[in-house]
Amino acid sequence: MIRRAGPDDAAAILAIVMPVIRAGDTYALDRDMSPDDALSYWTGPDRETYVLDDGGDIVGTYYLRRNQAGGGDHVCNAGYMTAASATGRGIGARMADHSFGRACELGYRAMQFNFVVSSNVGAVALWTRLGFAIVGRLPEAFHHPRSGYVDALVMYRML
Repeated sequence: MIRRAGPDDAAAILAIVMPVIRAGDTYALDRDMSPDDALSYWTGPDRETYVLDDGGDIVGTYYLRRNQAGGGDHVCNAGYMTAASATGRGIGARMADHSFGRACELGYRAMQFNFVVSSNVGAVALWTRLGFAIVGRLPEAFHHPRSGYVDALVMYRML
C-alpha cells in the first residue's frame, strides 16, 4: 500500500534514504548530509512525500513537487528511493505509477527529472520503459565515487 508519509515514518524513511545518500552514486546530494538534513530534504514543505508499506515494512519512498514556478508550474518533479532489501521487486515502478496518478490529480501535465545519473542504468531503463524520453544530457555533470565523471540526463514525460 502506498500512503502519504507521516511523522511516525521518519525512521523508516531515513533507513532507506541514508544508505543511498552515503553511497553517493545516484543522487547529487552531499554524502555527509546529516540525517536531520536528509529528512528535511526528503519531506520538505514544498513536496508531498509517500511511503510504500509492504505488510508493515516501509520498502520505498518518493516525493512529488512542482518543478518550476510561474509558467512552468504545470510540470512536476519527483524523487524515488527503494530499500536495498527490496530491489528488483517492482517497488520503483509501483511508486512511479502512484506518482503519475497523484500528479494528474494535482493538475500537473508532465513530469521532469532534472538530474538522472547516466550510470544508474536500472533507473534509466525503468524511466525509459515508463515513457520518459531523454531530452537533455549534461556532460560529466556528476562525479561518481567509483566511475569518475559521468553524464547526467534530463528526462521528461507527458502525463
